[in-house]
Amino acid sequence: MNIRSLTRGDGVVIGAAVLLFIASFLNFYSVDCGGVSTCEDRIPSAWDTDQLNIVLPSIFLAGLIGAGLIVATRFLPEGRKVGGLTLAAWGTGLSVGAAWSALWALIVGPEGADLGAGSILAFLATLAVAGTAIAGPKVPALAGPLLPTPSPQAAQPYGGQPQPGAGYGYPGGATPYGNTPQPVPPYGGTPAPGTPAAGQAPQEPAAPQPAAPASDFSPFWFAVPVARPLFPEDGSPTPLAELAPGTWYLAVDQRGPNTLIAQTQDGRRGVLNDTSGIQRG
Repeated sequence: MNIRSLTRGDGVVIGAAVLLFIASFLNFYSVDCGGVSTCEDRIPSAWDTDQLNIVLPSIFLAGLIGAGLIVATRFLPEGRKVGGLTLAAWGTGLSVGAAWSALWALIVGPEGADLGAGSILAFLATLAVAGTAIAGPKVPALAGPLLPTPSPQAAQPYGGQPQPGAGYGYPGGATPYGNTPQPVPPYGGTPAPGTPAAGQAPQEPAAPQPAAPASDFSPFWFAVPVARPLFPEDGSPTPLAELAPGTWYLAVDQRGPNTLIAQTQDGRRGVLNDTSGIQRG
């Protein structure tokens, strides 16, 4: 689970769900008894199912479950369906239904009863969840990442770690700059590979092989704006990983103008079909 895959719209949904949960414990309607001792001044919260047996499932439970499904889609592979619909579609439908029920609860209430704090907050919270679920992906202010994207680290080979003791200009394990070179083997010892033996003429160096033509593509670091699936290179439709916002990945090759071969941090390679909006490091 990567929290950086959450968007600002998901933050609004989470905040509205918390407000809806708090509203479920507040009085839903209030009644002016006019001094009659046998009259209750207010109708209890939605959890008192004896009096509000419809409000609890149609507004509060539907709104909380819908918000949970909307946020859960950020941590699951895309395309997962239940009953032919994606989890995001189920969450949107439940949140819209909860907002509609909350609106009717404001309009049609018990005779002689006034609106309580619970009914007003429930309508505002369900309206926020439903509105964000519908318009969130289309509004740039809501579609952006919830947490800022970290800046890429200094350029190093992907997955490589600096070797301890390596000197300037000498990659991993080589003799550090300024150290004493290895001594020449004593008389009669085995010469180093490539050194002609005594009495033999030095061999001609092999002709250099022509270098392979350089590819136009150069690997680069990139980050995705929203969670996107990474498919196997063999064309299988089942994603092998999901690229999350806030994490830097290495593009190792390109297939077509909008397709990259990307490598995850654990070494898995796959095809990224949607490269729109990516941030290059």
